[in-house]
Amino acid sequence: MTSVRQLLAASVISVQNSCFVYPACQKCFSRLILDSRRFNCLKCGCTGEAKDASYRYRLSLKIADTNDLFDITVFGSCLDPFFGVTAENLQRCIQDLNQLSGETNIDASPGVLVQAVETCFIGKRFIFGV
Repeated sequence: MTSVRQLLAASVISVQNSCFVYPACQKCFSRLILDSRRFNCLKCGCTGEAKDASYRYRLSLKIADTNDLFDITVFGSCLDPFFGVTAENLQRCIQDLNQLSGETNIDASPGVLVQAVETCFIGKRFIFGV
């Protein structure tokens, strides 16, 4: 089965998640399992120290073209220009803000960040490669 990449012009209806970065395996980009000191990739078996884990963008959106609604997820560095920083730098900012505010879930995105992402994307039209 051959897959053909197509372009889809569509408007963002909603942002489906509030956590925009995830710890990613450097080899296969799968989500890493983190504990306080180590990381582990269940897909390829890569391991290392938690402090060395890298992060990647993951933005789930509901979009609409003229005929249909779609759920789409945008991954990776193509989102750097929209956030103004790499996913790793955004993760550091999120952790710092959460530490200052006393948030116990260190990966939770602050509400102001969620609002900013919604303002940036909802109602805007983009061209998606699918």
